[in-house]
Amino acid sequence: MITKRIIPCLDVRNGRVVKGTNFQGLQDVSSPVELGRYYSENGADELVFYDITASAEGRKLFTDILTEVAATIFIPLTVGGGINTLEDFDRVLKCGADKVSVNSGAIRNPDLVREAARLYGDQCVVLSADVKRVAGQFRVFAKGGREDTGMEALAWIRRCVDNGAGEVVLNSIDTDGVKGGFDLEMLEAVSNAVDVPVIASGGAGCEGDFVKLFQTLPKVDAGLAASIFHFGQVQIPHLKGTLKENGILVRI
Repeated sequence: MITKRIIPCLDVRNGRVVKGTNFQGLQDVSSPVELGRYYSENGADELVFYDITASAEGRKLFTDILTEVAATIFIPLTVGGGINTLEDFDRVLKCGADKVSVNSGAIRNPDLVREAARLYGDQCVVLSADVKRVAGQFRVFAKGGREDTGMEALAWIRRCVDNGAGEVVLNSIDTDGVKGGFDLEMLEAVSNAVDVPVIASGGAGCEGDFVKLFQTLPKVDAGLAASIFHFGQVQIPHLKGTLKENGILVRI
């Protein structure tokens, strides 16, 4: 049985961690360096750093704050936002990232996943898919959830995995920040469609949501959340204790 991972996410804008609901109404939370250090020291299995406006603003990811975060933590770091070329992969890896998350860049250039996987290995390439229901279909969105690509999500995710994406972060726009639980229907569809690790993102509101996620969908490898960790509503060590009590294997 594979150990389930608990992953806090730092959504970073202008060098600060922010959080919103359904990808809207962003509010300032904290310094990514301080939060990163806290999570590294308090039971997080990995950390995700997203420069959430890099793609929408058509710029490269800020690397100064990323370098400082990477130097502060002692857990694997996945970085995304404004990743459009192999040079972008190289740049963030040199800043200390362990894995690189690509979303809009892969939509613009579908060969990017294949090229990056060939150069850096499948384990380094993470597909981040922002997905929302549109007219009864799971639809892929780009530019931080702002732009409907018109592409059906399952086919897109399968294509990227076939090209070498070693992991999928599924961000449900429908449940993001709502705190009503993970999007189990969407997660089940994706985890049945691919044979690489799937990380659930969007909707966690309490410890019970993680228990339900892993008990209902044992194929899902990890649960990712932001605000419930940032604001102390859920403490990762306590969450892991609860998961263990419910028969879910975690790293304590």
